[in-house]
Amino acid sequence: MFSPFIISGLGAIAISAVNFVPQSLAQIPISSYKPISINSGAEVNDILTEKDIPTGQKGFARDYLIDVQKDERLEINVESQAFDTVLSLLDSKGDVITENDDVASDTTNSSIFFKVRQSGKYTIRVSSFGGSSGGKFTLKVTKLRAID
Repeated sequence: MFSPFIISGLGAIAISAVNFVPQSLAQIPISSYKPISINSGAEVNDILTEKDIPTGQKGFARDYLIDVQKDERLEINVESQAFDTVLSLLDSKGDVITENDDVASDTTNSSIFFKVRQSGKYTIRVSSFGGSSGGKFTLKVTKLRAID
C-alpha cells in the first residue's frame, strides 16, 4: 500500500516497502529442503533435474551437507558431460564462501580447493550455469594431506 506524504515545496511522494522473492523460490516449502549428507572421500553420481532447487536464474541446484574439521584441506570437483557446472561452498549460515564455474578454459567442469577455517557443517552446491536444465554429474570430495 502506498502512503503519500508531503515534503515542503516538492509535492506528494509515494513510499512503499517491498520484499522481493523470486516466484520460483517462494514456492518451495522450507520443510522440503533436505540436503544430502556426504563425507569427505565421497564420490556421488547424481542427476540435476527440474525437481531440484530453482536458482531464480532459469537453472537448478542440488545441495550436499558435509561435516568438516578445522584445518582440513578439501578438493571438491564436479564433472558433467550434460551441462555447464557451477560449484559453490556455503558456510553454516548459507553464505557463499567460494565458488567456481569453469576450472579451466577448455572445460565446463568445476573445482574448489578449500582449507577449513572453522569446524562445522558446510553445504556443497552443484548447479547449472546459464539456465541449462541439468543432467547426470559426478561430485567428488577429497580430503587432502598437508605436506610438511
